[in-house]
Amino acid sequence: MNSLLKYLLILLGLISVIINIVLICLNSNRLPKCMSQQPQVSLQLTHSDKSLVFADLTAEEYKSVRDYMWAQKDLKISHSLTAKPSENFVFLIDLSLPRKADVLRYLDSSGQKPPREASVVVFYGERGYLKEYVVGPLSGPLQHRDVTQKKYNTPELPFTARTVTIGEYAQLFKLLYHVFQKLEKPLSESFGYIPRQRELLLFEGMPRGIKSGDRKTWISFFRDFSGMYIHPVGFEILVNHESSNTSNWTVDRLLYNGQYFDSIEEFMAIYKAGSLKKIVYKEIPNHASLKPRKKPSGLGPQQYYLQGKRYSVKNNQVIYLDWSFAFGLSSLTGMRVFDVRFKGERIVYELSVQEAMSVYGSVTPGMILTKFLDSSIGIGRFAHELVRGVDCPYAATYVDTYRYIDTNVTQRFRNSICVFEHDIGRPLRRHFSDFFHNGYGGMANSALVFRTITAIGNYDYIWDFIFYQSGSVEARVHATGYISSSFKDDGNLQYGHQVAENVLGNIHTHFINFKVDLDILGVKNIFQTKDMVYKEVPLPWMPSEKAKIPQLVEQQIKTEKEAAMLHGAKTPRYLHIASNQTNRWGHHRSYRLQVVSFAGDHLPESESTESSMSWARYKVAITKHKDEEQTSSSLYSQNYMWSPFVDFSKYIEDNEMIVNEDLVAWVTAGFLHIPHAEDIPNTVTVGNGGGVILRPHNYFNEDPSIHSPDGVYFGPGSESDCEYNKMACLDKDQCSSTLEPFTYHGFEGVMKFD
Repeated sequence: MNSLLKYLLILLGLISVIINIVLICLNSNRLPKCMSQQPQVSLQLTHSDKSLVFADLTAEEYKSVRDYMWAQKDLKISHSLTAKPSENFVFLIDLSLPRKADVLRYLDSSGQKPPREASVVVFYGERGYLKEYVVGPLSGPLQHRDVTQKKYNTPELPFTARTVTIGEYAQLFKLLYHVFQKLEKPLSESFGYIPRQRELLLFEGMPRGIKSGDRKTWISFFRDFSGMYIHPVGFEILVNHESSNTSNWTVDRLLYNGQYFDSIEEFMAIYKAGSLKKIVYKEIPNHASLKPRKKPSGLGPQQYYLQGKRYSVKNNQVIYLDWSFAFGLSSLTGMRVFDVRFKGERIVYELSVQEAMSVYGSVTPGMILTKFLDSSIGIGRFAHELVRGVDCPYAATYVDTYRYIDTNVTQRFRNSICVFEHDIGRPLRRHFSDFFHNGYGGMANSALVFRTITAIGNYDYIWDFIFYQSGSVEARVHATGYISSSFKDDGNLQYGHQVAENVLGNIHTHFINFKVDLDILGVKNIFQTKDMVYKEVPLPWMPSEKAKIPQLVEQQIKTEKEAAMLHGAKTPRYLHIASNQTNRWGHHRSYRLQVVSFAGDHLPESESTESSMSWARYKVAITKHKDEEQTSSSLYSQNYMWSPFVDFSKYIEDNEMIVNEDLVAWVTAGFLHIPHAEDIPNTVTVGNGGGVILRPHNYFNEDPSIHSPDGVYFGPGSESDCEYNKMACLDKDQCSSTLEPFTYHGFEGVMKFD
């Protein structure tokens, strides 16, 4: 019995050893898990609270400003989210940027911190005008001052220049409900309309009229589908909503299947008589659905930080290797960065999105005059939560933002900015030496990306500021989302391509304006251009023979008018903001503006609305910095196009000298979009974008990336040496990533009209 027990124990021991050996073998090739909290790489720079001078308002600051404005009894401001046009309403609260000179004294010379203030826009429905205020200091006690006259040279702004608010939309929907009650039979027979079950969705044309003071909006209707923008039904109405008294609003015209009618009664009479070509409703599949046609399977490549993140985000400041910058997100203009420094030297004071504009071609009234100026609606306003692993890499750092626009309470938008380091997938530089000194030297192009995405109606814009280790910065935008479309009618194929049954994708332009306030070794800069010509020269060793060879042509531009580079005109290919200081080789230290664009033609200046978008005349314009010339467009440009309160061309008319001055570059990029079948269901980002690259040009004595820790170098026999080739030892640094769980709260901040 003892022998049996002994053999049994031995057998169990052998089985245990075998099982352990098998488990060890099975797991020997598995990577260890990375620590859930990755170690922070030692940063080359340190954060500074001075970046907060540029910080967006906090939730508490928004609330304190709102409460202060509400408490001013003489202003009689409504507290309602859906305030009627006849009521007074705080439409916008945003950061009021301090004067540049005051900020520079604070940042560079230990000067006093500029007072922190807010900009407030009030729509006075009771009084029939608009006003802007500055409220501050936000540290208290709060006071307000009217800045309308100072900013716009008028004591008050016309009421019809305002953006349509949620409250006004609520009243428009009530009007449309009553209109649809009168039209229920033709809407049902033609478009399948069933009240509260299968609705017709609306999309507005802008501007709202043909002259200053108009507020007459053509509203086009679409099937009740997700992606409704590419489901037009061929029915549009013109609503006159100029009056602040909604009982005075009227329907002035109707369009049905290409035929116009002066009133609802006229349309109904002709429809009942059968004296028009009727549209017959039929069920169709939703070709706009973004639900994948096949069930997704597998995952694409993912990005991990094997040794921890080499950047840091604290408050509103980002530090990455040799780079540092402050950031913000304006409700109106969107993404912006300030005090951009490389190796401790300020390169850019401000790099910001200014405006996004589209001009459409069509034969239908809802689009024939359409020119969208998105900052008048709010570019940053529509920066919702970014989807982890799609909108940004899964392991990116995500930042919440707060806004107060067309609301009565501060809104939080979670994860609406992302920051990540990204391997571009193409070497920043490299050379393989095949002749003489054999060897390889190269460097992966890892760059920091600062991103937000704004979904403004049908279009989604992906905004990137990219910081490269070569000292370059790129501001870039890509467009995606849905095209705008109209019902296919006789003669409208000259305005686009058919992309679905009875659907025309309308031709349109995209123009994007960036503000680039470069400070190259200070604020005393000059503007230079460089290009080439072919010059015929005799050969030095054979003077009787000649050859045409490229020759460098350099010029210094001295006035703002000379520095206004029109689209379509021949522009020098190298444009530089330069310091009077020189590098080791005697050349002006400068940064080059390299515009990446496939823009269509700008609207002719003879058009009555052109002055509201006059910035788009210029590929690049250089002006002398003025705090009064803060933006190239305004909140009121969309709805008061014919007499804009900010006309960018006026910045150039005074033709100031730009020699040894603080210079600002206004850069316009974009693309022409002729919609095609592949825009269904969504426009892809490939080829649909533009931007500007800020590149050092003789700013350094050599390429600064030669000092990067990412450089690789080896020669014959040293391929496996890790000293100058980290790739040779990558297997020792590997681990599998531990990721945060997927979350999404983006639907919390969508617009609601009830």
